[in-house]
This record gives sequence, C-alpha cells and structure tokens, in this order.
Amino acid sequence: MKLKTNKPLLQFQNPSDKLMDSLSAAVFAGDDLWVASDEMTSVERLSTDDGLVFQHHRSFLLNNLLNLPAEGTDFDQEIDIEGLAFQDSYLWLVGSHSLKRKRVGKDDPGTDAKLIKKLGTVENDGNRFILARVPLIKDSQTGEQVLVKSIEGQSLESSSLSGDTKSNALTNAVREAEAGNEDVHLGSFLDIPGKDNGFDIEGLAVSGDRIFVGLRGPVLRGWAVVLELSVDTSDSSQLVLKKFESGRAYRKHFLDLTGLGVRELCFQGSDLLVLAGPTMSLDGPSILYRWRDALSETGDSLIRGNRLSMDLELPFGKGNDHPEAVAIVPSEESSSRVLILYDSPGPERTEGLVDAVIADVFDLPN
Repeated sequence: MKLKTNKPLLQFQNPSDKLMDSLSAAVFAGDDLWVASDEMTSVERLSTDDGLVFQHHRSFLLNNLLNLPAEGTDFDQEIDIEGLAFQDSYLWLVGSHSLKRKRVGKDDPGTDAKLIKKLGTVENDGNRFILARVPLIKDSQTGEQVLVKSIEGQSLESSSLSGDTKSNALTNAVREAEAGNEDVHLGSFLDIPGKDNGFDIEGLAVSGDRIFVGLRGPVLRGWAVVLELSVDTSDSSQLVLKKFESGRAYRKHFLDLTGLGVRELCFQGSDLLVLAGPTMSLDGPSILYRWRDALSETGDSLIRGNRLSMDLELPFGKGNDHPEAVAIVPSEESSSRVLILYDSPGPERTEGLVDAVIADVFDLPN
C-alpha cells in the first residue's frame, strides 16, 4: 500500500450516527483497513484505490457471526470494542470487560437529587465481556475479504471465551487468581467502573499464540498493566484460557507510562507499540511508546528504562480529538508509519464532509 497523504479520509456509506464519533480500534489485514466503534456491534471494512481516501465501506454485524451474551436484551446495543488484531486468517476483537457508570453532563436537565442518583448508578453492558476471533477469508466470487461464521469442512470457526452478561473466563480468572482468591493487583478493581480507574481493557495485539490486552485502568501508583494470555483452540468452536507457569491464566506486565493508561496496542515485529493516554474522562497527554522486544518475556515483568521508549507525542484536543486507535500501515517503503484514529473527532476532521472523517498518519522514528 502506498498512502499519498498524512491526512487520509475515511469515507463511510450510510453509517450509524455513532460510528464516526466513536472509532476505537483499527487494524490492517493486507491492504484492507478494518475499524470498529465502541458504541456498536459491528466491524467495518474499507480500502483505498488512490492512497488518499479509504472507501468501499462494508459493515459486518457481529451478532451474525458470534453468540453475543446480551443478544435480544436491552443491553444488545454495543460490544464496546476496544481492540482489533489480525492473525492467521482470523480477525480478533476484545470488549472493554468494564462496568459503566451513568454519565451526568454539565448541561443535563433535572434536579440535583435526580442527577446525583443517576451518577450513583453502575451497570453491566453484557456484550462488553468478550474476547473473540472471527474467520477472515477472501470471497471466491468477488475476491474481497469477508468475515464468516464458519467454513464447512475446515477448522475455521468463530469462537470466544466462555462468558455471560456479567463476566467471562478472563474476569473469573482475575477473581480466582491467587489460590481461589482475587488477584492482589487487579481483583479489587473489577467492581469499579472503567472510567473511575476500574478494570477496563483498551488494546489488543496478537502474535502467534500470544495475546496481549492493555488496561486503561487500573493504573497502580503510575504503573500501567498489560495482560498476556494464551488460548487453547483445539476445539475450534471455543477459546479456552491456558495456565502459565505461575498457575494463573495470564501473565502481568507492568509498564512505566508516566501515569498514563493503555489505550491501544499493536505489534511491529517483536516490539509492542503502546498508545498511552489518561485513564479518566479528560483531555491529557497521548504518547506512543515502544516496548522493545516484548516477545522475549517469559514471565511477569516490570518494563522500564531502555526497554520502553517514546516514539511519538500525539496531538489531542480540548474536549475532543482523543487518540484511540493505532495501526501499522502496510508499505513497500523502508520507513514505518502508523495510522491514528480519534474518539470524538474535532470539527477540523469532519467539517464540510458527509459520512466521512479525517485520520492522521505519522512516521515512526528509525
């Protein structure tokens, strides 16, 4: 792929009103760009003919491809997708696994008593507890990449961790990590809403049989957390967490991101790029870090010093333009670039456009 601009346009066709304001994850599979919103239950495919505009939009509804825990309930409006990855003919996705506190805006109508009561309401959105993969294949007739539930006669099949509307195998593993007791670092945060520094997944990266999920929260005395998982896929219809040498179903990696939480992950070779930003709902620094040789780790780790470097300081807005997704741009050139998508894009990204939003592309340091 040869992009001819650092400001590519993403052109959607008949999108939901929420889509362009809530893009939360991105990944390239070949030359196709796949993106997702944290307020919908679909993933979107785009491609470019001219290196300037990503178009040819097609939406894939995930309730046609996966058994969503909250399907048919009042909470079946979103999955809160916070990460996408592509590996070995599968598109991987992860939900936030977080609780949600009711939002009270500064201009919300109602009495103080009513709004205070609303602020005290915490909910489970059942589809948030999902880690899944869906077969991504080339359609034999059109040549386009498509998502399918399964392929008859082959082992390719959609699958996810077991779970329901309130938890799944991963959150259960955190609750029972220490000889049946909750994880000493993370367990107490499972019952705290994500935007309150509670347990909140944002970011997914897959390399071989190793799966990394980043936590926006909790941040522990300035240390961010990335969990490493491995799954048994011998039964292609389900994902089952394997246990590591510690006896836990995950490894814990603590990263010195100067007090920021993880907002996205993606691999570049054996290095893991970590998009970091505020844990709370506020404007603040957005930095792309490089965790050098992340795949060399064989146990829990503390990542600091020369193992962790700053690649980019990213722009962010005032009440908008929050960097939320990062993807390595496939290229024949020697230089490396990343595509950045923004949550709540500012007016300069949408003004005068119809069903479109402007992204950013940045060169990575050599």
